[in-house]
Amino acid sequence: MKNTLIKVLNQAGQIQREKFRTSLSVSIKESDSSVVTEVDFACEKVIFDTIRQSFPEHNLVGEESGFVNNGSDYTWIVDPLDGTSNFAAGIPWFGILIALLRKNQPVMAGSLLPLENSMCYAANGEGTWIDGKRVHMSEQKLSSTLIAFSMDYTNDEQLLAKGMNYYRFLLQNARNVRTTNSLVDFQYVVEGKLGGCINFFTKIWDIAASYLFLKEAGGIMVGFDGKEIEFALNEDGIKKTYPVIAGTPGMIQQLKSLFSSEVI
Repeated sequence: MKNTLIKVLNQAGQIQREKFRTSLSVSIKESDSSVVTEVDFACEKVIFDTIRQSFPEHNLVGEESGFVNNGSDYTWIVDPLDGTSNFAAGIPWFGILIALLRKNQPVMAGSLLPLENSMCYAANGEGTWIDGKRVHMSEQKLSSTLIAFSMDYTNDEQLLAKGMNYYRFLLQNARNVRTTNSLVDFQYVVEGKLGGCINFFTKIWDIAASYLFLKEAGGIMVGFDGKEIEFALNEDGIKKTYPVIAGTPGMIQQLKSLFSSEVI
């Protein structure tokens, strides 16, 4: 399974390197802030085809293809091009995210940032590894760290106002706020470049791999209720939006204290 994971990451990464900053066909999905390109589809196809060759009985979930349920205990969760809007704009914040779940628990995960050729890998009980080096997260003070914050388009004025409150609190209490709204944010949290990440609008394919990266490196991913994320592998679970906060346990506590009952 690990060999297949690494193989498909490299296959999709090669496609993205070849197509980056070339002429692309871009289509709108749910809103103007959500787009898809032919590269998304090409990467998902090669990933699915390769996984099926070795594990035809496994389930597949793809951002573009939805849920292929074969009744297996194992499910591959695939985001073939995370950061599509960045990719389409020629901004180098994008990559591939893949998680393997046994029942509803991530047991193996990998990601690739193609332009840097930087690969992250984690397996249950084996730690998180970036470019062959094991990574351990360290506690940081909110006031001296950068925090990633992301929201997508919403016509829900109450939710938008809540998000602006989050942003205001962070600007007033963190060293500063940054975002790529992609897998890069979560990887930078694992690496300690960012102290934490808050994202209002993620799907299972956006976070299943990063959930395991964080867990195996000593971090945590929670919902806005402060509880650890639980994944549901059904049609409702695939469509579900997960508002998440990621960081070390200490950083999560600092954010809880900052936001109090208004936020978490």
